[in-house]
Amino acid sequence: MTRSYITFRDLSREEYQEIFHRAAQLKKDRRAGRYLHPHLAGRSVGMIFNKNSTRTRVSFEGAINELGGHPVVLAVKDTQMSRGEPPSHTARVLSRYLAGLVIRTYEEKELADLAAWASIPIINGLTNQQHPCQVLTDIFTLLETLGQARLEDQLVAWIGDGHNMANTWLEAAAVLGFGLHLACPSGYEPDRAIFQRAHSDNPRVKLFGSPKEAVKGARAVNTDVFVSMDQQAEAAQRLKDFQGYQVNSEIMALASPQAIFLHCLPAHVGEEVTEEVLESPASLVFEEAENRLHAQKALLEFLIPRL
Repeated sequence: MTRSYITFRDLSREEYQEIFHRAAQLKKDRRAGRYLHPHLAGRSVGMIFNKNSTRTRVSFEGAINELGGHPVVLAVKDTQMSRGEPPSHTARVLSRYLAGLVIRTYEEKELADLAAWASIPIINGLTNQQHPCQVLTDIFTLLETLGQARLEDQLVAWIGDGHNMANTWLEAAAVLGFGLHLACPSGYEPDRAIFQRAHSDNPRVKLFGSPKEAVKGARAVNTDVFVSMDQQAEAAQRLKDFQGYQVNSEIMALASPQAIFLHCLPAHVGEEVTEEVLESPASLVFEEAENRLHAQKALLEFLIPRL
């Protein structure tokens, strides 16, 4: 059966454990100079980008290459989808060429429509609603720091916009069982239905009005830009609304003494995070960025059967 990865809930806790274990093996191999694992030898994986990308594009291209496959990279404007070809046609055509398809676009419905007709995995490289590959990576990065401690015993704090990253963290907490505290300004809360479902599945999911409350005892402190792509027209108002939500040394001091700082990048230093925190020993943002490659290699191996 074809499995797609559109939201974090598409996989189970046990399946994530398998992916995390494999990602750790792949990372160890790569650092030892063993780059090539020919899981995708002789096959192509499509990548469609309708939004700008650095980490998603390069990490997925590298992952596909190192698995022995060939990435076919397209912009939506380069395809017949831009001229109105229905998803039911595009999906069935691409399924005959490709082993999988990664898409970075605006609306989650675009992925769901393709997945309904595709016979290959559809992978969410980012939408306005979700960013599952990033949170997959962030949790893998956190796991690397835990030693023998259990993920279920940890608390993660999300400070800032209740956008796609916050929505995905909610789903991750529901699936994997760790605590999650979110602090978002009024009017910028995460999707209500996603929050309510996550809280129902995991009562340790909570929403706070104050970053100082949300971060207390957190093992990981996570944030993102206050002004995302396509929000430049709202920049002045957003920066005003997010005053008091910056992750700085005062905020980090309230977290666990072993707390790490995570950020999906790119960062707007001086807005959502200070230079002091971003460049501190607690910051794993560049390890986190590298881990996109390893986690996505493991995900591709999991979703695409080896021939």
